[in-house]
Amino acid sequence: MNDTQVKTNSPKAWLLAARPKTLTGAAVPVMIGTALALTDAPMYGEGAFSWTAAALCMLFAFTMQIDANFINDFFDFLGGLDDKDTRLGPRRACAQGWVKLDAMKRAIALTTCIACVVGLPLIWYGGLEMLLVGAVCVAGCFLYTTHLSKLGAGDVMVVVFFGIVPVCITYYVQLHTCTWQVIVASLACGLVIDALLIVNNFRDRDNDRMVGKNTLVVWIGEKASLALYLGVGIVACMMGLVYWMNGHVLAFVLPLLYLLMHLYTYLKIKRINKGKALNLCLGETARNIFVYGLTVTIGILV
Repeated sequence: MNDTQVKTNSPKAWLLAARPKTLTGAAVPVMIGTALALTDAPMYGEGAFSWTAAALCMLFAFTMQIDANFINDFFDFLGGLDDKDTRLGPRRACAQGWVKLDAMKRAIALTTCIACVVGLPLIWYGGLEMLLVGAVCVAGCFLYTTHLSKLGAGDVMVVVFFGIVPVCITYYVQLHTCTWQVIVASLACGLVIDALLIVNNFRDRDNDRMVGKNTLVVWIGEKASLALYLGVGIVACMMGLVYWMNGHVLAFVLPLLYLLMHLYTYLKIKRINKGKALNLCLGETARNIFVYGLTVTIGILV
């Protein structure tokens, strides 16, 4: 795509800045948390489950994901980490000039406010503690890009904010409790989604090293990073035994399809090793994550 094809601050520019493909990572944990709550709801009496609360959780997750993408786009460009000539990954709106910095500032403020407005009604379902959860999520959006991703803590943030928090809170909002099985399921979900960050940082490892961005991939090196990518998928599927223990056999069996796809993508990453061609593996990993979420959700509900 040439820069001339995207007009500055146009709807197309904002769509690209929002990175709709990343919404997979926001949807999957809410899907799993909702499915778990829906199947457990009968134990808590009639009317324990609310589809309105589930929809609000999904909408909040989507809005926060877009907000995080805007923040990442803005601060990475401001910090000199996104160079349109050397960048290997998908092009970024600020770096390409598709979105002006002042406009991105306003967009960040607006999406943050929208996320808060969307999340506020969850107090009715989950209690005042939802205020703290919302504040932590907003703070995490900013801290990830500005500090933690440069200190090798990005993978921990993914497991927390794309696994533990969304799965457990989605469940908690419905049933006002959280079981150890749900926590295990949330960790598995976080590991699966972390594969996306691993392949992203694996592609950028040389550039990140040069600019002093010390991701986990930079710290542990190429071979260990490849092993980590493969390992998060395997461990997540093995953690799915918790579903089997609770009588959801298909929720363990069906994600084995994801594992086969994950293995195929791992072999492709290993073969390509470097360069923009790894963006194909990034797209495949996002697809694999959605397959995981879909198979787990179907397995729980069936």
